[in-house]
Amino acid sequence: MNKRRRGNNKKKSVKIANLTQGILKILKSDANKTFNYKQIAAKFGVDDPSSRNQIIKKLAQLAAKKQIEEVERGKFKIVLGGNIYTGKLEVTSKGSGYVIVEELEDDIYIPANNLNKALDGDEVEVYIYKRKRRGKSEGEISKVITRKRDEFVGVIEIQKNYAFVNTQDGKMYTDIFVPKNKIGTAEDGDKVLVKLEDWPDKADSPFGKIVKVLGKPGEHDTEIHAILAQYGLPYEFPEEVEEFANQLDTSIKEEEIKKRRDLRETLTFTIDPKDAKDFDDALSFKVLENGNYEVGIHIADVSHYVKPGTPLDDEAYERATSVYLVDRVVPMLPEILSNNACSLRPHEEKYTFSAIFELDNKANVKNQWFGRTVTYSDARFAYEEAQHIIETSNNNIPAEISLTGKEYEADPGVAEAILKLDELAKIMRANRMRHGAISFDKVEVKFNLNENNEPVGVFFKTSKDANKLIEEFMLLANKKVAEYVGNPSTGLKEKKTFIYRIHDEPDDEKLASLQNVIKRFGYKLNLKDRKSTTQSLNTLLKDVQGKKEQNLVDTLAIRSMSKAEYSTHNIGHYGLAFDYYSHFTSPIRRYPDVMVHRLLQHYLDKGKSASEEEYEEKCKHSSDMENLAANAERDSIKYMQIKFMKDHQDEEFLGVISGVTEWGIYVEIISNKCEGMIRLRDMTDDHYVFDQDEYAVIGQRSKKVYQLGDEVYVKVKNADLIKRHLDFVLIGAKDDM
Repeated sequence: MNKRRRGNNKKKSVKIANLTQGILKILKSDANKTFNYKQIAAKFGVDDPSSRNQIIKKLAQLAAKKQIEEVERGKFKIVLGGNIYTGKLEVTSKGSGYVIVEELEDDIYIPANNLNKALDGDEVEVYIYKRKRRGKSEGEISKVITRKRDEFVGVIEIQKNYAFVNTQDGKMYTDIFVPKNKIGTAEDGDKVLVKLEDWPDKADSPFGKIVKVLGKPGEHDTEIHAILAQYGLPYEFPEEVEEFANQLDTSIKEEEIKKRRDLRETLTFTIDPKDAKDFDDALSFKVLENGNYEVGIHIADVSHYVKPGTPLDDEAYERATSVYLVDRVVPMLPEILSNNACSLRPHEEKYTFSAIFELDNKANVKNQWFGRTVTYSDARFAYEEAQHIIETSNNNIPAEISLTGKEYEADPGVAEAILKLDELAKIMRANRMRHGAISFDKVEVKFNLNENNEPVGVFFKTSKDANKLIEEFMLLANKKVAEYVGNPSTGLKEKKTFIYRIHDEPDDEKLASLQNVIKRFGYKLNLKDRKSTTQSLNTLLKDVQGKKEQNLVDTLAIRSMSKAEYSTHNIGHYGLAFDYYSHFTSPIRRYPDVMVHRLLQHYLDKGKSASEEEYEEKCKHSSDMENLAANAERDSIKYMQIKFMKDHQDEEFLGVISGVTEWGIYVEIISNKCEGMIRLRDMTDDHYVFDQDEYAVIGQRSKKVYQLGDEVYVKVKNADLIKRHLDFVLIGAKDDM
């Protein structure tokens, strides 16, 4: 009896959890130091014989696998070798992650318990402890090298002595602890911007402080400011930048005019959206004595005012781009420049940077000139007005057109210029298409807003001849500027550092995936070579126009393409089929264009090649900021779509199934392009199972199939403005109604 009692009281040995990863983590924490089993046991906080034996045994196993080495008897050190990599972490909505390493073909899978305080987008050091066999390699984050961001948007929950911020971001797997003295003026339930300050070793959550109160969740300005803050985009200028800009001399000086080519007597005009506030490009037109045409593309000379090393330039570089949200523009430059000094407004003289071409009747470039100019805009056209002239070109050009709410006297000379430019633009466009350019004329969703920025209607913006006219001449200027600097046979005789807009060839896997989707609608791509691929892509984009599946196919086709970006290393532009391409035409809203102007002028002045390393870094920053701005713009459209649908909750809508997943089907409403989800758990007439190969969900009892591209009727179940999520209820398939 006594023996049994003593046996029951005997302390059981406990297996140390995650021992392998724990030992490797300790050794990696100081890769140059050696550790013995006692030091490792102390790190684990254990001192019993069983735990020490487990550690000794595991050290021997890891040394045998050559993951660690025994430097001297009983002293171990990590083997760095080929197991340590640097890459970018992408966190999944399930809390695990993948590290993308440039030199590795496959991503490294990171279980949730091995993220070790790394967050989505961080640059990290990763240690691979399980090499790939049939699946991906598995690893652990050993160090956060650079945080992608340290500010997050969320809703604050205030307790008695502290607070937490819930970021409501699917990829942010932790909330943020805020001490009482760092809450500021925030009130419980406010949407706030919180800045990470520390993440103590033994803390589950990072520590932060509230840096800005954005407002009450659900309010319009709160949500728009939250979208900007989420991507680290400012919505106001620092006071010192505004002051610097306001002190600039923006008058036109005679001594400055003498340094420029004077084009004030040449017919010049702008064509822009009817609600545009800044006009950063203008066209001039002149018939030459030899019968050719002189066409000037005149761009606001932003670099005349925005000088390197000034607060204005620093701010413009940091922003890198204007941000176009549904209800507002967040400009790259203060208003005194963007809407005044650098805006080519009608009947005003402006400093410009110009690309001037002599074209023959077949749109061949016979001569070209680049340089600083002074211009006078004779007229301002809205796209609708220019389109009206093009559409009524049967030698009966109206003296007056009234399309933007005011009488506008159209100078017959301007109208004739527009018609000739349209003719030349159509020739240039046809040439581009023949050379393999891809025609992405995706429908843009726009909203009619009332005085309170409430969406009262949805309309679609399509590109017509007037839009394409401007597009072709901007493309011409961008292409020829890039060729002048980058192509020794047509411009500068030696290689110079320059900023190119590059676009790589599409990924074969993405094209194959697109092929699988479009065959559901009866379309096919010919992926044999580059020429057949681009031709069949253009045929596809043309064939889907006006069809129910157009927006889905357009979107998927764009996603199959590589992302365009800025670089000093030119690889050409696949989508435009140009060997040389740059961005020269929008310096009011794009910082790379400002840099292009500076470099071009520097080389026109016979300057030496600029630092490639410096400009490559600036290119990367500009590309990154462009992506953030695009994400913010998409989020603002999504927000406004949900706001619009919130007011139409009792209506039935016809939609197209635009995506199918294991948790639900996505439906895009045909009449307004709003997309929402029908969750499988809400489809109560049967138990539906996801079939990945068929892009469908299938009822287990009824065998009812809902497949990608099917038309269905839906109603709004929930429109969540705060989470920016739209849930639908399925009413039924169109064919069954």
